[in-house]
Amino acid sequence: MSISSQIKTLRKAAGLTQAQLASRAGVGLRFVRELEQGRRNPNVKNVDQVLSLFGHHLEAVRDHAKPA
Repeated sequence: MSISSQIKTLRKAAGLTQAQLASRAGVGLRFVRELEQGRRNPNVKNVDQVLSLFGHHLEAVRDHAKPA
């Protein structure tokens, strides 16, 4: 699942509109719209702000299928 679709799923499960999510996360409505549509190469800090509302955060995870 892409980060875009995951955020959209979390938002809908929480019963929030895009405008409500933007306001609560402290980001712009345009950011949320473009993020959910996958049309944006988002700033990691802003994505983390949005995810934090749902008790999630971004994390670097090693891909064990590839050599270090």
